[in-house]
Amino acid sequence: MKKAVPVILLLAALLASMGLKRSNDALPRRRVPGSSIIYIPSGAYLKPATFGFPSLAADIIYLWAIQYYGNPEIPDKFTYFTHIFSIISDLDPRYVDPYEVGALIAVYDGRDTALALKILDMGAARNPDLWIFPFEAGHYALARKDFDTAKAFFQKAMDIPGAPAFIRRLYANAAYKTMDYQTAWEAWKSVYESATDEEIRKIASNHLYQVKAAVDIAALKNAVFDFRARTGRNPEDLEALVRAGLIREVPRDFDDKDYSYDPQSGAVDTAVSPWKR
Repeated sequence: MKKAVPVILLLAALLASMGLKRSNDALPRRRVPGSSIIYIPSGAYLKPATFGFPSLAADIIYLWAIQYYGNPEIPDKFTYFTHIFSIISDLDPRYVDPYEVGALIAVYDGRDTALALKILDMGAARNPDLWIFPFEAGHYALARKDFDTAKAFFQKAMDIPGAPAFIRRLYANAAYKTMDYQTAWEAWKSVYESATDEEIRKIASNHLYQVKAAVDIAALKNAVFDFRARTGRNPEDLEALVRAGLIREVPRDFDDKDYSYDPQSGAVDTAVSPWKR
């Protein structure tokens, strides 16, 4: 009987809070925006009132939050978004689902990737041993083409013990998108050398071809530009760049083949697409 008393008190407190919520929901929203949320105390104050059952309280608030944020008739519901999820986090820091679902709601309903990253950062701060939070943050950053941010998050994720190998590939791809070719080369080389699956090894090989080509072609285009500035014409071939002292040697692609060169336009390109090799 003594063990049941705290549970009864907790349920009574939660029923009372739900009653307060229903009363607040009935208030005109134009007068009290977000009224259902601003009266919920922070987790630090709420936790002692759970009588030793903070995880149960976190479950109940999480379920309520899903219903609340799924209601399209509440126009200002994202104003206090981080507040409600920080309450859940304070009550049960290791409760993974709210961080992930909160980020999903922020991105796909709130159309606010920055808000999603705040929720995932909250999860990462409370759970530094879990790779899932920086990985998902990198995924969202990648989706909005913020490659520098994605690269940073993927690096955090892959450095956590137990992180799956595919995150290194995402990191390498993000590095390539930021034109950090040295990092991209090293990351793809690591994938290539450690791959046990032939398909993954082939993918890494294609990316290494792509990275080397990006560096080589940029250097050749610059040399062609300098040659034209000196002579008023394009070089007759790429070896002319060596003879002019603009490059030490003509580079070859990852397959040890020549790059294509058009002396009429001065265009330099790969002989084939890396994905058709």
